[in-house]
Amino acid sequence: MSAHTDGHFSSRIGFIMAAAGSAVGVGNIWGFPTQAATHGGGAFLLVYVLLIILLGYPMLMAELMVGRHGQTNPADAMAKLGRNKLSQNIGKTIGLISIITATLICTFYSILSGWFISFALAPIAEIAQQPNIAHWLTDFSISRNLTFTLVFICLVILVIRQGIQNGIERWSKRLMPMLLLMLIGGAAYILSQPGAITGLKVLLVPDFSMVFHTDVLVSALGQTFFSLSVGTGAMMVYGAYLNKQENLSQLTAYVTLTDTMVAFLAALMIIPAMYVAQHNGVQIFADDGSLLNSDTLVFTVLPALFDSIGGMSQYLLAIVFFALMTIAGLTSAMSIVEVPTSYIVEKTSIKRGKATLIVGTVIAVIASFIVFNFSALFGFIITMTTERAQPLIALGIAIFMGWVWHRNDLLAEIAQQDGVNQNSLFWRVWQVYVKYVCPLLIIVIIMQLFS
Repeated sequence: MSAHTDGHFSSRIGFIMAAAGSAVGVGNIWGFPTQAATHGGGAFLLVYVLLIILLGYPMLMAELMVGRHGQTNPADAMAKLGRNKLSQNIGKTIGLISIITATLICTFYSILSGWFISFALAPIAEIAQQPNIAHWLTDFSISRNLTFTLVFICLVILVIRQGIQNGIERWSKRLMPMLLLMLIGGAAYILSQPGAITGLKVLLVPDFSMVFHTDVLVSALGQTFFSLSVGTGAMMVYGAYLNKQENLSQLTAYVTLTDTMVAFLAALMIIPAMYVAQHNGVQIFADDGSLLNSDTLVFTVLPALFDSIGGMSQYLLAIVFFALMTIAGLTSAMSIVEVPTSYIVEKTSIKRGKATLIVGTVIAVIASFIVFNFSALFGFIITMTTERAQPLIALGIAIFMGWVWHRNDLLAEIAQQDGVNQNSLFWRVWQVYVKYVCPLLIIVIIMQLFS
């Protein structure tokens, strides 16, 4: 049974919104500013933009192409590229690892996004003069963490049960424009505050001496893959729901641009916000100049900043910001949960509604386990999936794309697209690029990770 039975995206804009929604998530709004603030602002931004062009864009296109060629889940799509039993099995294994990675990413994602929901509700409790409830909502208790992790997982399941067009596409089309408007409004407001210009300089003026620092390069690469959802199988699944005629180079460019724009807008809001908070007397840097609580930056600096503004607007700002984060979490989680769901639907006779419940339950069980063993597991799962597994999966995809997939089949796949000449310079360069340059770049960075 192929993915065809599950529907396709009904429109180009629907696909772009869904794919950008998958790409635009907590990684952009939460990860990117934190990484940029920790790794020298402008230098990090410069390296990140370069890596998006050199690696993010070609790898995203490769994943979409593998998915569209296979018209099925990541494991079978990768196996279809193999020429013999051995390479088919290796392909299947890479695909399966991406499905498992996607499921694990969803566990910490659900915990994080649960916090966003509770932080969005806390100001409402404050306005309603319920200080105890407000305290519980922002307190780091097991009961709070567990409750909102499960609430978030339920929200994701509700959307995915409705399928591609009625669920993922419809909600992405609604949520993404909202996200963009809120970000632009947020950035404009923060930039008008005293102290913001210092933050703007930190973000926009690169310190060139930091550009080649190992940790800047490694974190920028991890951020590139994480923010574009490369190596989770999500883009292969979305590729499977695309028509064969769609021009992938253009579509990928739209998705990459939207994604990078959102990451930049988020940094434009959050990094100046840090300096506004500092201007208002909130401590954000330790004595040695390093960021305090870089992991919980968004839960410490921003609420402190909102509080320092005072009046009714502090509550409104907090509600808007954390609602924004919840939306970002939701659009990403939808695509990631779709990965194991599509696999179950295709491999068994289980209907979509039931499959989403099974996947949701598995994620809920693992996420609950992480909540109860938080200090030991939370950071470990994040590092294992985003810094270790995703680059390795991307390497596997690049090698399969360049070395295993038969060149004639690849050319045929390229030629099916509307208005595409497979002999044009772009497509000729792209094939060579994915074959030689992408694997090399990824290997160099993976070696830095494990050294």
